[in-house]
Parts: sequence; structure tokens; C-alpha cells
Amino acid sequence: MTKRVFFFAFAALVIGVFGVVNADPVPTTLEDFFLPGSQPNESGQLQTPDKCDNCHGDYDVNAEPVFNWRGSMMGQAARDPLFYACMAIAEQDAPGSGDLCIRCHSPAGWLEGRSVPTDGSALNANDREGVQCDFCHKMVKPTPLGVNPYPGDSIYTADTYPQDQLYLATIDSIPGHSANGMYVADEDNGKRGPYSDADANHQFWYSPFHPDANLCGTCHDVSNPVYTVDANGKYQPNTFDERAPDFSPQSMFPIERTFSEWLMSDYNSASGVYAPQFGGNKDYVASCQDCHMRDVTGQGCNKNPPVRDDLPLHDFTGGNTTIPPMIAQQYPGEIDPVALDSGIARATYMLQNAATMDLSASVESSSYELYVRVTNETGHKLPSGYPEGRRIWINVKAYDTSNNLIYESGAYDSATAVLTQDADVKVYEIHPGISQTLSSVVNFPPGESFHFVLNDSIYFDNRIPPRGFTNANFETIQSPPVGYSYADGEYWDDTEYDIPDSAERAEVTLYYQTTSKEYVEFLRDENTTNTAGQDFYDLWAAFGKSAPVAMETDTLYFGEPTDTDGDGIVDAEDNCPNDFNPDQIDDDSDGYGAACDCNDADSTINPETVWYADADGDTYGDPTTTLTQCEMPSGYVLDSTDCNDADSTINPETVWYYDLDEDGWGDPDSTVVQCEGADGFVRQHPDNCVGVFNPDQADSNGDGIGDACDTDCLCAFQGDLDGNGALDAIDLNLMIEVLFFNGSDVCDPTCPNCRSDVTCDDVSDSTDLNYLITAIFFNGAPPCDPCAP
Repeated sequence: MTKRVFFFAFAALVIGVFGVVNADPVPTTLEDFFLPGSQPNESGQLQTPDKCDNCHGDYDVNAEPVFNWRGSMMGQAARDPLFYACMAIAEQDAPGSGDLCIRCHSPAGWLEGRSVPTDGSALNANDREGVQCDFCHKMVKPTPLGVNPYPGDSIYTADTYPQDQLYLATIDSIPGHSANGMYVADEDNGKRGPYSDADANHQFWYSPFHPDANLCGTCHDVSNPVYTVDANGKYQPNTFDERAPDFSPQSMFPIERTFSEWLMSDYNSASGVYAPQFGGNKDYVASCQDCHMRDVTGQGCNKNPPVRDDLPLHDFTGGNTTIPPMIAQQYPGEIDPVALDSGIARATYMLQNAATMDLSASVESSSYELYVRVTNETGHKLPSGYPEGRRIWINVKAYDTSNNLIYESGAYDSATAVLTQDADVKVYEIHPGISQTLSSVVNFPPGESFHFVLNDSIYFDNRIPPRGFTNANFETIQSPPVGYSYADGEYWDDTEYDIPDSAERAEVTLYYQTTSKEYVEFLRDENTTNTAGQDFYDLWAAFGKSAPVAMETDTLYFGEPTDTDGDGIVDAEDNCPNDFNPDQIDDDSDGYGAACDCNDADSTINPETVWYADADGDTYGDPTTTLTQCEMPSGYVLDSTDCNDADSTINPETVWYYDLDEDGWGDPDSTVVQCEGADGFVRQHPDNCVGVFNPDQADSNGDGIGDACDTDCLCAFQGDLDGNGALDAIDLNLMIEVLFFNGSDVCDPTCPNCRSDVTCDDVSDSTDLNYLITAIFFNGAPPCDPCAP
């Protein structure tokens, strides 16, 4: 089957998706976002996860719930700065919509009534624990009263079903689906779980709902209840300030369909799909939990319970490697950095097993045709989830026999976070947007849009479907391909590249990125209500700009690969292509084998090591004067951070002092350590009169305080013409009267001179007036001569 390779017009994309347009919000209220299920203050008080830590943590990081949950994005869902930046835009566009976001990101905050105001500002520290223990283990399968959801389970029917019915009878509206955050959470504090033989120290209820994938669907099938689909398949806004007429997900506009995609896949079957890379102790996976809470061998708590081989690891691993470091910086007292790092490692593993890639080629008249097949190894679309700029793309690099790069598609600049939109680029993503009809209602132009709460259309979706895909089924769940095509049964995608015939090989990498530069800049630029967008942008910039993760990398040779040294290792894979080294020994793992590395015990020294001139001998090198070689040349160092290689006292460890009074002397208590001086900072220090201009640093009595500010040198009452014990504007007025209008002076026997003779030089004149002004308004002081006590 022939497919259209996705070539989108970048200029149109920038205007349609990323253009900042000021528009008034639509007149929505909380009523527009009402959904059935437990309502605020109907599920009791959720217990803090710290209480669960006592038994379920600190005993085995490879199996225990606490460590792995704390390293997951489930546990960090309400600390996620991307979440708050997104919610700020949603609230601007449609007031009250934040309630829909909070109910899944902070169920404790929502259930306990802190989702109002709907911008998340009322959430507390416990609410920031995200999708936490007590919430999940209170959940009840939404089922009509009198209907047993698990009639074949005798233990559930005898023990838990009556309790579930008891609570369901207390709520006004039982959801018809496990979707859209329409959860049911019992007010009883008994903890529900998948084992009927548990011997817990707290009340518990056996629950077959917890290993059921429908539980995950609660928050991983998300729809916008403000829109209802009409007979023509178009989404029309409901009457504002009214509840949706139908709470079925299929009647609302789809925001995320991860659960439904699984529902229509081969994974949703009794046998499941062979995927031991995901299943832990299972070779075949069938449910969400099989992959995202894989079975391990261990104990569920630290009270010496049975060792189980089907213990679900509470890691909830997805593909997010970008956000955890940001959270660690923002909430250092609330998180476990080791757990977060472990979560990043698990997410990386998940991404590296989520797809496989196969390369092949054919010879054309003047080029090679490179074929890249990407196969989806997950139980949902690849990528799946909320479309917040997440994407996967193929990077192709072709090299000639001299190792020159002669072709590239999908180039990514890590410094700028720009993905080059070349003619051949293949990016897997979804583009929601605003229809022509809705444009006048929401006051935004039609076309692709990041305003997710306003979007009513899907303009493009080429994400790769899972095993078992059919167009009809995915049309039913509102997640068909759009602007692209997949045949029924396809769970892979093929892309062709025309490679110059001078190429020796192609190196192909499949990349995943949590969020794009364009989306992050949108969140920053569109936000007019708070700093959440700017805050997230700053974190994004500081933590690698959502550095993409290499999911799969492979190399294809178009002809016979070159082996210059004849050691059986082709040049492109040889760690010493010009030196015979068939064993490829590389003790320092720097990519250069022992046969060509001058120091195979130091990974920083190899044939491509750059050395920097150190003319001033301060061990810091000049970045503009370099040599590239293996051995260290005389007068060169590895460091490249010197800004003045002619002065050994100026380097990255130079201390600069703030010169407040601009007299050339700096304050020893106000410093910066850096190579180049900053505005207002000097090297000369210490200033013996900080804040008082005194370039000569005179100190007549040698007490370390300059004469210009040494108040100990003043006679107690000199200049204090009104005798109130302080120098102020009244004294200044009296001084003027004495000097210019024959005013009365005050002569004090404790000092040798009258008070108007501030300088004690036996004359009262304008010099005394100037000193008094300096003392009053500029923290100065008169000279110390004869007035010293």
C-alpha cells in the first residue's frame, strides 16, 4: 500500500498553531465541566501517603510500592510544572475547565473540595502527592445499583460487593464508564486491593477491579464535556453554564484515547501479546497493569508477608524523562531524588522497547532508496496520550566513505531545540485544532491549535496504531488516522528516503520527545494570568529543553563497508579504524581503542582531545587558542574557561566585590566568583567605608573604618545645634542661620569648639556646612582631628 509521507508547511503551522491571539474567554462555568461519580466531600478524608510509608516502604526498592510510586509521574502529577502551565491556558480560555484537570492530577485536592478556585491555587502539600495511595485503593468499579460487576467471583460477591453497593447508593450519579476522571471513591477507609488472602494490619477489601484495565481508563480516556457530537460527526458546544446532555466519552470531543486504543487492540484479549520486555514475570501481557505495573517477585509490605511472584510493581512507568528533574528542583523537601532518578531510568527503558526499527535499501539509477519501518510494540498508539507537544521522529544521516555527512533528515539542534522541518522529515504526532464553524464562538482563528480546551477538530494524526488495529474500530473510539492512512491490521509505518549514491552507510535513529519547543513557547507567550508559562519555560531551558530520547538506532551499509586496517571491524564501527585492533579493547570507554589511544586509562584524553593554551599559567585555558592531539602539549591544559590568559589573577575562580559607592573599592561581604567582572564589581577590596565615596581609603586612627564614615571620631555634639542628640535637617537649618543670618551658635564646654565648627578647625564656614550635609544625607562624617574624645 502506498502511503503519503507527511510533509507539512511549516509557515502555516507557525501561524495556525503557534500564533498568539488575544481573545476573550468563552462563558463557561463549573457546571459545564460537571461529571458523574463521587463528588467533593463524598469520599471522606484521604490519608497521606506518609502513613502508607510505614509498612509499604524502605525495605526493597525493587519491589516495594513506596519507592517506585514516588519515582513515577503518577506520584508527581500535581507537582508537574507542565500541568500548571497547561491549566493556566485552559482557565484563560474556558473558566472552570481547570476542574477537569485537577480531578485526575490531584484527586485528593478534588475530592476534599480544593479544586476551587479551578486554577489549582488552593491545593496543599498533600494534594501535591498526585495520584496517591489512598485514592487508588478506595476506588470502586462504577456499576449500576443491583448489578454485580464480577458475578463469577465468589469472594468478591460475598465480601466486597455489599460494601460497594452500600457506597454507590449514597452518590447521586453513578458513571456509566470508567473514563474522564469519573471515579467512584468509597468514604470507608478500608483499602481495596487484588489479593483475597492478604493479612493486613488495617481494614481491607478484596477488589478484582484493581487488576482490571478499566481502572486505568478512569483517567486515560479524557474528553471535553463542553462539546457534544452531532449526527454529522461534528462537535457542537453545549449551552453554556449547563451540564453535558450525555456523559458517554464517545459523545464528547476526544482529548486522549489511550485506554480506548488498548481496548481495540490485540492486547485486550485472553491470551494477550508476547512482550516479555514489559511483563516482568509474565511473557504475555494483556492489561495496562501488565506493562505499567509489571509482575515482580517480592513482598508487598515490611511485615513479613508472603513472597509473591505476581506482585504488581507500583512504578506506573511511561515515557516522561523531562519533568522529574524540574520537580526535584522545585520541591526539594517533598520528593525523593533517588526515586525520581530511578523513574527516569525506567522511562528510558520503556521508550527503548516501545518500538522496533528495520532498515532496508534498493539501488536506483543514481541513488539509494532507504526504507525505514517503525513497528509499534505498545498496546496503544505510538505515541499516545495528551497532545502537549509530545512527538516521535526519524533522524536519518548518510555518510560517505570519508565519514562526511552528505544527507540528513529530521536534524535536531539540542542547543536551540529546533527540529528541522526538511522535505523528507517524518514526525509522528497529533494536531488538534479549531473548526471554521467554532472559530467565531471561541474568538480564535480556525486551524491547528494548542488551545486544547477549545479544540473541536483533529486536523492530522499519523501516530502508529497498535496490533489489532482496524479503521472501523478506531473510528468508533474517535481515534482514527487523519490526513494519513493505515490499512487494517497494520501496526507499523514505512518511510522512504532518497539517499545520494556516494553514501557508504545510513545511520537511523528514532527519537521521542516529551514536549516540543513550539508548545513550551506557546505556554509562555499565551499566558496572561500568572507566571506558570514563564516558570515552565525557564525550567525547560535550564534542564535540557526536553532532550529527546533515542528509542532505537541502527546502521545500514549500501555497499561493501570499508575496513581500512583489515582487522575485520568496519571503519564506522571500529574504535581505531587505522590501527589493527580486532579485540577492540577500550579500557576507559572513550570510544578510542587501546591501539590508537595515547592514554587508555583516562577517558578525557584521546586523539580528538582539544587542548587550550594557558599562557598565564593559572591552569585555566584560552578557548580561542587550541590544539587537537592525544598528548598534552607544553603550555596547554584541558580547561577552556579562562577569559584573560594574560593575567593569572583573572580566571573562573576570581572573586569580584561590589563597589556600591563607585570609589574603586569593593564590599567584602558582597561578591561574585566568575571569570569576567560584572557591572558594579571590582577586584580591589575591602572598602573601609562601604556606601561612602572614599577612593583614598584614609583611616586616621587605624581602626579599619575610613575617616569618611568613622562616627567614633566625632565629638558627640558637633553639628548638633539643636542638642537633640542626632544630626538632622533642623541642625542644617540652624547651621545656615549661624553662617549666613547671624543665628545663635551653641558652644559646649565638652568640646573645644562651638557646634557650628563641625571640622574643628576654629572656623565655622561653608566647609562645615558641606560636612554636615554629607553626615545627614550621605552617611558621611567630619574629619577626626581635634574633636576625637
